[in-house]
Amino acid sequence: MFDFTIYLSALAVLLLAGIAGWIFSYARQNVTIVDSLWALFFLLAALTCVLLTPLPGPRAPIIIVLVTVWAARLSGYLSWRNWGKPEDHRYQAIRRRNEPGFAFKSVYLVFGLQAVLAWIIAAPLVAGIAGQTPLGLLDYVGIALWTIGFLFETVADWQLTRFKANPDNQGKVMDRGLWRSTRHPNYFGEACLWWGIWLIAASAGGWWTIFSPLLMTVLLLKVSGVALLEKDISERRPAYRDYIARTNAFIPGPHRRSLSGEKEPA
Repeated sequence: MFDFTIYLSALAVLLLAGIAGWIFSYARQNVTIVDSLWALFFLLAALTCVLLTPLPGPRAPIIIVLVTVWAARLSGYLSWRNWGKPEDHRYQAIRRRNEPGFAFKSVYLVFGLQAVLAWIIAAPLVAGIAGQTPLGLLDYVGIALWTIGFLFETVADWQLTRFKANPDNQGKVMDRGLWRSTRHPNYFGEACLWWGIWLIAASAGGWWTIFSPLLMTVLLLKVSGVALLEKDISERRPAYRDYIARTNAFIPGPHRRSLSGEKEPA
């Protein structure tokens, strides 16, 4: 049974973690650390629920493993990618819009907001951990979908890292591998992953937490993901506009013809 008291306890833990992240960012005058903290919010929420639930259900070990693997990979990758670099341009823009006083405002504009969003999206984790019904087909479908999403975003990040590491690709647009079928394979993988988590929760009776994957998908498509990233890239790199015309934004699909009407080389 879903225990809202435990759910609120998870919120308190996430807000404390957000404050800790803000203190670290304040010392460095760089809030990009919140990107690494984002995945850890979910791991903290899951661990809090397992520790506070008197009798965790049969899905608890599965959920803890899935969230731990995902959070460790994503947080580790983003920390490695961002370490020693200036504040991400997204946060620089937010900083400019909220000066003076952004250093203090960021405690709620950045860290508090993301902690609350993570708490809302983490609802299926709470429902799945508490559910006592035996494992069923929906659980295995959810695990399979989670696996597809995890592999999709992991491979996409690996391919992009290799592409950027090659000096010959300086200024070029990544349109190879998974990036040939969708402009945001990592975001597509992330969405699949959370829909998989929801299926596991639904199998435990937490079908009503469907707002979680819906919210995550909206965030990825319309807020902090595709829309925000592409607006910035298109302004900085005109060649990206042709890539937009040739490639699906989110769901993988066949490569289309370029703006010139010629088929792109394989």
